[in-house]
Amino acid sequence: MAVCVAVIAKENYPLYIRSVPMENELKFHYMVHTSLDVVDEKVSAMGKALVDQRELYLGLLYPTEDYKLWSQGMYTDGPPLTLATARPCFMLPPSPCVDSMLFNQLCRYGYVSNSKVKFVMVVDSSNTALRDNEIRSMFRKLHNSYTDVMCNPFYNPGDCIQSRAFDSMVTSMMIQVC
Repeated sequence: MAVCVAVIAKENYPLYIRSVPMENELKFHYMVHTSLDVVDEKVSAMGKALVDQRELYLGLLYPTEDYKLWSQGMYTDGPPLTLATARPCFMLPPSPCVDSMLFNQLCRYGYVSNSKVKFVMVVDSSNTALRDNEIRSMFRKLHNSYTDVMCNPFYNPGDCIQSRAFDSMVTSMMIQVC
């Protein structure tokens, strides 16, 4: 399931970013912007081959493992802990202070249009096995919907995307389970 979808302009500023857990929105902005370096590397590595090729799917950019610790005792009332905030807990005497550790694997995928607009999708793949064809079809839907936005005579290219149809299509991509 997609947890973040971003459309990035040719000049590397966001046209549209949407993430499912709103409390992690800043984290996903960071993930998308760090993914742009990998997208640029892949595009420059392909060079002329990308221009001649009609398939603009870049594939898996890189996976990220995210750990959350759930603890008891003095940390039960607070939010889930990350490894950075849980370090004092590990420095305590040998009594176990961590109940469980949740593991999330977030995979980032990329797609570039002919006009050098970049699409980045962050997918939570900890519970589902995603196939490459499913990700490709999600990017095709996203690209087709972006093309519909561009064809709107009232849209100024370079402005943030504020289309209800585009937003509902992205929402449906985030809800569907691949």
